[in-house]
Amino acid sequence: MSTPFRIECSDGIGELVLAKPPVNALDSDGWHALADAIHALGARADIAVIVIRAEGKGFCAGVDIKELDAHPERIVDVNAGNYRTFEAIHRNPLPVIVALHGFVLGGGIGIAGAADVLVAAESASFGVPEVDRGAMGGGAHLQRLFPVQKVRAMYFTGDPIDAAEAHRLGAVEAVVPDAELRDRAMALAARIAGKSAAMLRLAKESLNGIEDGNLEDKYRWEQGFTLQAYMSPDSAETRRAFVEKRDARFDARDHNTPETP
Repeated sequence: MSTPFRIECSDGIGELVLAKPPVNALDSDGWHALADAIHALGARADIAVIVIRAEGKGFCAGVDIKELDAHPERIVDVNAGNYRTFEAIHRNPLPVIVALHGFVLGGGIGIAGAADVLVAAESASFGVPEVDRGAMGGGAHLQRLFPVQKVRAMYFTGDPIDAAEAHRLGAVEAVVPDAELRDRAMALAARIAGKSAAMLRLAKESLNGIEDGNLEDKYRWEQGFTLQAYMSPDSAETRRAFVEKRDARFDARDHNTPETP
């Protein structure tokens, strides 16, 4: 399997570009490879800041639903790959800038919510269709971006918000035309890369330490509910409907609710 991203490093900036057409949805191997690459960038002495962006129609559609429809048992490995990727960004010793365009969904929300600074194209939209996909997860990272009630409204309805609203809510540093997205992100990265590498690493660790709660523990809590959701017939139906490009059918809703431990 080819690597679903490429990396270029110069002038103290490590640029990682998601390149898995058509929607940058990664399978379990892809998520683990991404985590390894981000960890490796953070360990390089010649890099002071990381930029993550993507090619194609949108930033990232999350996990590969087709893989999980065919192999539902892989949910544990996909969960592990997601966890490792988001942790690699949030706990990376270097500042991480993420440049967003088009759809930012599922695992794309995790990448954005784990980052230090976001720059968005005018086309960017943020969504969590997890309920409609028979899964959980993403709430912890979304709540790092937006207020609690906005997160819940987005989660229960599946309705996205656009880049302008994300900027109004304070999650996004800047909104720019799509054609200017990379230039704006790289210009911001260049400003940061010109500073003391030692001070940047101290600043990142310090800022992580004063956050409320533990992002990784919160996400691990959510992942337990993802596994529980996958035990429900409704979850299997949502994945099958997605693959078959039809509306999901819930004929015995009262009998499909997973039992609470």
